[in-house]
Amino acid sequence: MKIAVVGVTGMVGQVMLQVLEERNLNVSTLIPVASEKSVGTEITFKGKQVKVVSMKQAIEMKPDIALFSAGGSVSLEFAPQFAAVGTTVIDNSSAFRMDSDKKLVVPEINASSLTKSDKIIANPNCSTIQLVMALAPLHKKYQIKRLIISTYQSITGTGVKAVEQLENEYNGTKGEMAYPYQIHKNAIPHCDVFEENGYTKEELKLIRETQKILDDRTIAVTATAVRIPVVGGHSESVNLEFGKEFNENDIRKILASTDGVTVQDNLDVNLYPMPLMAHGKDDVFVGRIRRDHSRENALNMWIVSDNLRKGAATNAVQIAQYLIQHNLVG
Repeated sequence: MKIAVVGVTGMVGQVMLQVLEERNLNVSTLIPVASEKSVGTEITFKGKQVKVVSMKQAIEMKPDIALFSAGGSVSLEFAPQFAAVGTTVIDNSSAFRMDSDKKLVVPEINASSLTKSDKIIANPNCSTIQLVMALAPLHKKYQIKRLIISTYQSITGTGVKAVEQLENEYNGTKGEMAYPYQIHKNAIPHCDVFEENGYTKEELKLIRETQKILDDRTIAVTATAVRIPVVGGHSESVNLEFGKEFNENDIRKILASTDGVTVQDNLDVNLYPMPLMAHGKDDVFVGRIRRDHSRENALNMWIVSDNLRKGAATNAVQIAQYLIQHNLVG
């Protein structure tokens, strides 16, 4: 199995390599791809040095799968070129997520919809993935009518420049700014760019992608996305309104029995999800599960996950695993 990692030198690309190793995919040839300035440099994979190649070289090598994490404009230009030579592209950017012809996949929820003809598969937004992992089993049983989401998102979702900004501010050093304001000791209600309706792109991703993945455009969704000075992962405060009556203990049981979800909800010992504890893990952690007494059939919960792993790299590699296991590539 020949697998290309496009954007291999970036934060998500590096984690993709790590997850590929951990999950021991049968990679006969790894094809690391990056910008021209990185071509010829070496990365380490399974203890061996592998040279970074250009996009053109990678396409000529006709990989079975290409994991993309290089930004939307790169995906729009090159993903179709990989697909044209028979490669199945799993794209981590927003380029194809809302394309009606492309599947938006979280393996635990809708991988069964994939076929051999799906040559470009969209990986959802990081904050959406952890959200729908908790929502999907509950929607199936109780029918979600409305969602109110507030996110508290890690700077790693922005990239290396944001991490450097926080480190510089922590150390009192001047440097390049990834954000319009200081992030150290601050919270910025501004993730991605603002649209004409006053929402940011990140907030609209949560709204539109959730409806697409759950295959239900009738769910009313609103969101506020906030950047906080945390490195380990994204947190979300979620208020759900169901169409049916529910029992809180049943909610916990359903979530606890869902693959990829861990319930941490014991107030007697102060057990609840935190990004510090989720860092480096693949599960989505759910806690603070409690009834919202202000509305009928409403519930509050707190969802945390490592945005570079399940929110990006792990989900993409899981899609690749599913394709391989079900003979949908190669």
